[in-house]
Order: sequence, then structure tokens, then C-alpha cells
Amino acid sequence: MTSSSLLSEFDLPAFELHNAKGSGNVVLICDHASHRVPIQLGTLGLTIDQLTEHIGWDPGAAEVALQLSALLDAPLLMSGYSRLVIDCNRPLQNAESIAVESAGIAVPGNLTLTGEDRARRIESLFKPYHHAIEELLDGRIDRPTVVLSIHSFSPSLNGQSRPWHIGISARYNIRLAQLMIAELSRNTSLKIGDNQPYAIEDEFDYSLPAHAESRGLPAVMIEIRQDGLSTATDISGWASRLAASYQQIESEVF
Repeated sequence: MTSSSLLSEFDLPAFELHNAKGSGNVVLICDHASHRVPIQLGTLGLTIDQLTEHIGWDPGAAEVALQLSALLDAPLLMSGYSRLVIDCNRPLQNAESIAVESAGIAVPGNLTLTGEDRARRIESLFKPYHHAIEELLDGRIDRPTVVLSIHSFSPSLNGQSRPWHIGISARYNIRLAQLMIAELSRNTSLKIGDNQPYAIEDEFDYSLPAHAESRGLPAVMIEIRQDGLSTATDISGWASRLAASYQQIESEVF
């Protein structure tokens, strides 16, 4: 391991690429797929239980994305490390890019970083993941492409209940979002957030603005409430529901 590298030979790569040659029109990304921390950073001073809570990743999102990849025959790129090491969906200038606290929990391993420390996380984790997304999309410029960004969200935040079962967010090119919301709404038991619980904002979001909006590609951020992803059956149910909904509207997207 060189002095400039954060990852050792014993660490897993900065990202995972699944189904690279998928023949479908969808590209899937999952920015918060893992709660892993590079070996040399230990646990960032947190307990394992804290890392596996929502502050460390988006529980259930990777499993949904993997099943969607198979159902839609879609390439999938997933970040390989915890959002607390560096958040792959935060602009680098945002204070939450490398958070010193999350949900009221201090992150000791992020409190006294030098400029070199930050640069190593950017070069070792953030840039490789986003370069991989760029390469994947560059290889599809001659074919229709939709980008689906898969996340999960906590049932409550700062004492406020979040009633949506799923949220679909987009800006500028909103046709895909509108079609997906309309199709999902056929299930009248679902409460669907339109740009809820999160809207896409330049201050807080990097992946879709940098890779999809910049190319004019149809794209949405999909947020599934975490208490709906508690079991393997829940996860498979959401993957199947999302795949079926997209397949119903695909011909109307382009």
C-alpha cells in the first residue's frame, strides 16, 4: 500500500459492478450500499451496531438494487464503503461529505482529519466510484438509458414521522418520475412521496446531477422506507414491484 492509498491489498474495491453487460435500458446506482470501513480506519471510533444503522449506510438498498439488476437485466454500480468514510452522494464541498456527526452521533474518526486524509478518501473511494459510473454511461451513448438511484430512508427523523412507503424524486426531466408515481399509485395501499422525503438539490446531491442530469438522461432517486425492508420477503416484494412498474411504463419514457 502506498502512502497515498487508503485501501490495502486486504480491502475490497471502492465499488462493485454487477451485470456489466446487462441488455436492459436501465442503469442502477446505489450510493450507500455498504457500511464497510477500510481496514486502516478501524471502525471510525464507532461500534459495529452504530455502523450498521442508517448513519452508516442505506439498509436494504443494496439487496433491492441487486434483485432489480436481475429482474431488469440492468448494470448496477454500488459504492463499496460506508457513507461515513466519504459520502458518494454528497458534493465534496458539502460539510456532510465526510461527516463529523450523523443523527446526533459523533464520528470520532472524522474529527481531526488533515487535508491529506481527506484527499486520500476522495482519491481512493469517491473518484473511482464516480469514474466507474461515467465509464458505464459513456459506453451507452448509442442506446436509450434510464438511471435509477436506489436508497432507503428511516421511518422517522428528528422526532418527525415519515409516512411515505416510498419516495420518487426528480427535477428538470420529471416525466419518468410522474409515470412511476402514477403506476405505483395503482396500489392504493401505498403512500408515495413526490420529491419526498428528499428532493434533489445541488447542495446535497451529487450522483444524479453529475451523471444523469448533465447528460439529459431520464432519472429518478428512489427512496424506500427502511421498515418496509426488514425481511427477505419485503426486499423481494419491493424489487418485484419496482421492476413491474418500470416495465409497464418503459415504452412511454423515451
